[in-house]
Amino acid sequence: MGYVKILLGSGFTLSLSLAACSSNDSEKVSTEKETSQASTDVEKKTEQKESTKEKTADKSKEKDKKELVDVTLDRAVDGDTIKVSYNRNVDTVRYLLIDTPETKKPNSCVQPYGEDASKRNRELVNSDKLQLEFDKGDRTDKYGRMLAYVYADGKSVQETLLKEGLARVAYVYEPNTKYLDTYKKDEQAAKDKDLKIWSKNGYVTDKGFNGCATKPKKSVSVSKPAQKSVTTHQSETHKSNPSNSNSSSSASSSSSNSAQASPSAGGTEHFANCTELRKKYPHGVPSTHPAYTSKMDRDNDNFACEKN
Repeated sequence: MGYVKILLGSGFTLSLSLAACSSNDSEKVSTEKETSQASTDVEKKTEQKESTKEKTADKSKEKDKKELVDVTLDRAVDGDTIKVSYNRNVDTVRYLLIDTPETKKPNSCVQPYGEDASKRNRELVNSDKLQLEFDKGDRTDKYGRMLAYVYADGKSVQETLLKEGLARVAYVYEPNTKYLDTYKKDEQAAKDKDLKIWSKNGYVTDKGFNGCATKPKKSVSVSKPAQKSVTTHQSETHKSNPSNSNSSSSASSSSSNSAQASPSAGGTEHFANCTELRKKYPHGVPSTHPAYTSKMDRDNDNFACEKN
């Protein structure tokens, strides 16, 4: 503690304590230190927030990054399927995460808005630049079809179909779900506007679509006339020579088996059951195959006699 002596008139001396001044200076220094420390802490927190934002942005960019492959359109099959030339092969591509009404399913009717979806899909994929994007999971399904997101001139075909009310979100299997949240928003936007498939109450279900736009097409079997011809021949033979009935019956059986195991004149291949079919086609056949029949497609998934 210091003192200051001040000489006053008439011989008086005044002593002042410097304690107060010293105390004030100490408090100022302490306050300055605290302010400096607080400022430093704020700067550190700001830097941490900025760093976190940058990392989040980087992750978002990485997630949104698209690895696209160029393909050439062969033809559009229906609303959610196309055929493309890829790696010198023609492959069928099934659109990931969406489903459109049926138009070509065997022994099934053409469903409302199915033709609209097919037509719109053809318009979209007939573009200057067609590309595919694969997800993290399987690139093909059990039928050998490629599973992909499809882009026409840089725009998502799936999103367009969803936004226009021509498709529903479906067949969601992890980890092929990169755009699931986006697609659900697109679907909801179409729902809110009651667009096309959403304009009919109860038409869209979790399993597909209800109702028919046209009657189911009747399946045509070319083997029946051939079998009828054989039967007629047997009948005539039986009348003319009863003693040959056993040999005639044997010939009929042989002819029938031959018709089932080999292609007929109409180009359709027939088998008595899935066991016989798998002897020639171990993995079953798709609906586009000459050996496909609906009675062997019990789960109605357009693939007969597949091994689960």
